Amino acid sequence: MKRAMYRNATIAAATGLMLAAGLGLGLAACTPAQDGGARKAQGGSSPSAWNQTPVIEAAQVDGREVRLSGSAQPGARIVLRSAAGAAYAAVAGDDGRFDLRMEAPAQDLWLKPETQVGQDAAASPDTLFVPAGGQGPIAVLRAGGPTRRLDRAPALGAIDSDGQARRLAGRTAQGTQTLPVTVGEVSLQAFPDAAGHWNIVLGPEASGDQIVIGDEVFVWPGRGEAGGQTPRRERAAEGWRVVWAEGGALQTAWLPDAR
Repeated sequence: MKRAMYRNATIAAATGLMLAAGLGLGLAACTPAQDGGARKAQGGSSPSAWNQTPVIEAAQVDGREVRLSGSAQPGARIVLRSAAGAAYAAVAGDDGRFDLRMEAPAQDLWLKPETQVGQDAAASPDTLFVPAGGQGPIAVLRAGGPTRRLDRAPALGAIDSDGQARRLAGRTAQGTQTLPVTVGEVSLQAFPDAAGHWNIVLGPEASGDQIVIGDEVFVWPGRGEAGGQTPRRERAAEGWRVVWAEGGALQTAWLPDAR
């Protein structure tokens, strides 16, 4: 059996975002906004490079309500925008924490997080995916980075692919130092961060579709068909395949069912 070792980038490094300190939830509001897609600041100026883009850290579904929480610049207005123009907003507290509540969408919803501080607006590179009715995987997607599951996920949270490489990502118990992963006939080691998040970029030798993490076995169903509507969610083996485009490049993430 071939053996290889990959040191994964942590979720914090992959997102390149500083998380705000503090554990308390800030004062929040959730209101549909009438304005359209992401904008530059008033007067045509570019978004400030100093504004911290929001980080969605957790999601909870309670009946017909989806509660999202995370961190942003203290006192900033956080807006989640869809391409269709629908928007949801919250305000971060003095500690940078925010709590946003929204009604579970009737259809799959794709949202771009944005921070507004004064006249400046800073858009996140992430895309938040919320499934219809809040039923199914809720995830933060990023082109070139690991998908981060916010719902209850198995040992393997996602397999991302851009047609050139695959990235495995998930979460394990806090304090875990190493996590053995087997892909086909290749044995790897993941190195979780302090929160238990891990991800591995597979090399060409790890070509198998069967993935073993601990005592759990997963079979990647592939990237699927390149055509069709984007963004979209479709059933694929024992999970969901999410397909979207970022910067003109087609991205896919396979999200295994919770076990």
